[in-house]
Amino acid sequence: MASPRTRSLSLRSDYTTALRRHPALMAFAGAASLLGAIAIVNGLVAKKAERDNPPRGQFLEIDGVRLHYVERGNGRPLVLLHGNGSMIQDFESSGLIDLAANRFRVIVFDRPGFGHSSRPRNVIWTPEAQADLFRKALDRLSVQRAIVLGHSWGAAVALALATRHSSFVEALVLASGYYFPTVRADAAASSMSAIPGIGDAISHTISPIVSRLLWPSMLRKMFGPRPVPDKFVGFPKELALRPSQMRASAAEATLMIPAAFASSKTYDQLRMPIIIIAGDEDRLIDINKQSVRLHGEVTHSKLHRVAGAGHMIQQSATARLLAAVDEAAAETEIGGNAPHRFASA
Repeated sequence: MASPRTRSLSLRSDYTTALRRHPALMAFAGAASLLGAIAIVNGLVAKKAERDNPPRGQFLEIDGVRLHYVERGNGRPLVLLHGNGSMIQDFESSGLIDLAANRFRVIVFDRPGFGHSSRPRNVIWTPEAQADLFRKALDRLSVQRAIVLGHSWGAAVALALATRHSSFVEALVLASGYYFPTVRADAAASSMSAIPGIGDAISHTISPIVSRLLWPSMLRKMFGPRPVPDKFVGFPKELALRPSQMRASAAEATLMIPAAFASSKTYDQLRMPIIIIAGDEDRLIDINKQSVRLHGEVTHSKLHRVAGAGHMIQQSATARLLAAVDEAAAETEIGGNAPHRFASA
């Protein structure tokens, strides 16, 4: 009988012979080995990013989600919801949290799958599902009414909060949002990465590498036509490029169009003061088809177009965004939740 060592050598020899006889099989094995190595490296880089950028806030366990949040200041509650691919550090590096904390109790969440919040696979994380999660979280924090500010994808979550939990939302500030379905190449491009199994493989191998290569051009598109401000250096790029966050980002990009379609049927239910703000040179979202149209349909809203600004107005027009929050707060003091007709600005 052959020894275990002999059998092992024989199997290894047979495997090598098979690869030599079948070049396609050899190429496949080589590619699989390379992708496996890339996945290991990406995993190690992700763990280092988490060590280098530990949580700065606290955690809540809500329906199986470990939800990370930061709370600062005192006064009326102000909830901040970040966009797709982002996290708490976006608002933090912009200076908005510290500025708003001078007169509000500011609560900022890492949405599910971003920053240090988990994203269980047993839920499709639509704006409505996230709105219900945040309502429970805020109830745990003894917040019964709040002004809610959402940027980009976070604006969709803010709108879902306002329609599903209207008594909770005192006023809305919607920044650079996507409110109506349109054809979007980025949503189609992300659909493969959102498929279970295939999406995991892509997110753990190709996506982080491609995103690192494209990072400078992505920033130019998001911030343009204005330059990326120096303060954005505080945003932890490597946390954003972790496989888990890349997959969450792909899932939300894929949900953009159906989420906007569903949400657009509910805008006639909105009764609270609403401030809509967007950069008039946004290169990601056509504000005429989005913010301007929403202002036209929600007749008691107020619209601010920030001249020369792009998508990232929380970074490039922080003072204007804070002024919009103050304006929303003033409207609730003047007229409660009764609708008002505002003029465009």
